[in-house]
Amino acid sequence: MAPRGRPTRLNPDATPTPVANPTTTTSVTSAQLQAMIDEGVTAVLAARATTRNGDDSHTSGTGVRRNERAVRECTYQDFMKCQPLFFRGTEGVVDLTHEKMESVFSISNCPATSQVKFATCTLQDDALTWWNSHVKTTTPEVAHAMPWAALKKMMTDKYCPKGEIKKIETEMWNLKVKGTDVVAYNRRFQQLA
Repeated sequence: MAPRGRPTRLNPDATPTPVANPTTTTSVTSAQLQAMIDEGVTAVLAARATTRNGDDSHTSGTGVRRNERAVRECTYQDFMKCQPLFFRGTEGVVDLTHEKMESVFSISNCPATSQVKFATCTLQDDALTWWNSHVKTTTPEVAHAMPWAALKKMMTDKYCPKGEIKKIETEMWNLKVKGTDVVAYNRRFQQLA
């Protein structure tokens, strides 16, 4: 055997020695190769399908059922755990419009049928008195059946008079940075916006 790294040359007069196990090569076209791959993939998928239930029942293929999270409806406790803001009716327009009620509804998965009932439980003092008088003029069933958008409009009409909104618009137009306190300016701008 010739040392590695050195090329060997055959003697042109010498005949090569036959190899003990000659391998035969078969040429395969691209189409034939693709057909073999497709056949193998189909066989693997068929084998996997026989091990599955076939009913899409959240099994992992091992026979062990995975737990599926059931989405449950929001309760009043779930709603209150999200810490909605309380509204007294004396805070002014900015606090009314900055209620985080929609995000609390979303986080707690509060259904539309419970939104007004839960939201009105956050009313206090003057706002609660206003709501109770509304409930007495209608009925509790009718009052709680209204959509959240309707209650929000009623509260805006009651606690955001046009004069107050005009004052806020004027303050926003005249808002200036005091010294170098850009953070306070930005905070107030966002409140007014």
